Amino acid sequence: MTLDEALKRATISVPDAGKVFFGLARGASYDAAKSGDIPTIKIGGRLVVPVVPLAEKLGLRSRAGERAA
Repeated sequence: MTLDEALKRATISVPDAGKVFFGLARGASYDAAKSGDIPTIKIGGRLVVPVVPLAEKLGLRSRAGERAA
């Protein structure tokens, strides 16, 4: 997943968020999520990262919800 692809989605997986936004490996991504450095929400039994709050935290602009022309 690229940064551009991530910014177009509402949520992404913890490993994808860690890799795309911080260059972290899978384990380090979950450690960062556990410590609160990567914001997460739980949907059912799945832990996901909401892209908008993370992008804002990093000074990036999310394109989630935009429609293709």
